[in-house]
Amino acid sequence: MCAQDSGNTAVTKPKVAAVIPAYNEESTIGSILQVLQRCEAIDEVIVVNDGSSDRTAQVASSLGARVISLYPNRGKGGAMKAGAKATTADILLFVDADLVGLTEAHCYDLLEPVISGRTDMTVGVFAGGRAPTTIAQKITPFLSGQRAIRREILEGIPQLEDSRYGVEVAISKYVASNNIRVEKVMLKDVSHVMKEEKQGLLPGARNRLKMYWEILKVLGPR
Repeated sequence: MCAQDSGNTAVTKPKVAAVIPAYNEESTIGSILQVLQRCEAIDEVIVVNDGSSDRTAQVASSLGARVISLYPNRGKGGAMKAGAKATTADILLFVDADLVGLTEAHCYDLLEPVISGRTDMTVGVFAGGRAPTTIAQKITPFLSGQRAIRREILEGIPQLEDSRYGVEVAISKYVASNNIRVEKVMLKDVSHVMKEEKQGLLPGARNRLKMYWEILKVLGPR
């Protein structure tokens, strides 16, 4: 899709790829993919199956997504880096695989400021969805997994593939220290399924503590 400027010179729309890091998300990945595939601003949809032991890869493949499988599990940072390396798209839209309430309008709202050149990265912040996730993102919006970013910025972030759950902190630290333009986007009525709900109370709590530890490691001096 192209736009025409006043001099009738064609301006090519940047190519956009949606990348979904996924670990054991067979129950939610399908609904996320259907939303992304309906969004006209997205040219390519990639699911990075990060060592899943369930049917995440099969569900994604059956819905027409391009699937990249990583074994063993590399963590979210490694999955995001692998997804970025698998495409030549100019703009990358990262979306978590366990979202609830995502729509095509939310995807467009995340992408439009970057496609238009108004900013270099957007960060999606939950608003009006489930209380626990909305409150958490009000406190720590930089931990959001919903972002659109220019690929050259992502490629410049050091040690991204080793950051695991600390990947969002690594990205936020990098853009802050390099004066990269960032815009927050409110994602009305969006939330996600919490770890304790997906994995059970004790396993979910253990994985949540592991997540916080990985985040703290990235927050410290590198």
